[in-house]
Amino acid sequence: MDYTEILRQLAFVIAASYLIGSIPTGYIIVKLFTGQDIRTIGSGSTGATNVKRVMGKKWFFIVMFLDALKGALPVILTALYATAYKDWGLLPVISAICAILGHSKSVFLNFTGGKSVASGVGTLMALNWQAGLIIALVWGCVTWLTRYVSVGSIVALAISPFIMWFLNAPIAYIIYALIAAIYVIWLHRENIKRLKDGVENKVR
Repeated sequence: MDYTEILRQLAFVIAASYLIGSIPTGYIIVKLFTGQDIRTIGSGSTGATNVKRVMGKKWFFIVMFLDALKGALPVILTALYATAYKDWGLLPVISAICAILGHSKSVFLNFTGGKSVASGVGTLMALNWQAGLIIALVWGCVTWLTRYVSVGSIVALAISPFIMWFLNAPIAYIIYALIAAIYVIWLHRENIKRLKDGVENKVR
């Protein structure tokens, strides 16, 4: 494969994955059904947890599913159809990075968005479904035990590189899990501060 074809595939994967990740599902749903801008409510995030504050538990799960889907879809399509560096698993990882960047820095919302938890888990599940399932279960268990969505998110993503390693995933996937963990934890820096101050909102 010549360099022109590699660059063409790389450019397409980056653009398509970022744009799919940028689809502001939480924003669209809240705007469509209530007329409100989710970015002016609660934490200002467009993610499922903030949507729950406005529209309840049912929409929390719907938005979470859609956000996970928009993380997984570009990675799955890239794995199926992109041929550049296929043996290394490089393009699916690039797709995953662009998808979570799109969710948190959406081009459709002036580069604002959510905290890439559901979309991040979606990308991990697309790369390795066993790892993604374990990470999702850890998130659910920790959130249920602590009553803090932020704690569940931080713990689940923090252990994701170790889960990938334990399951003998390709090194590119392990590195991606580490990158995603650092990025998502960084996006939760305000939540971490609120946890330290004892003012973080609990799940009811």
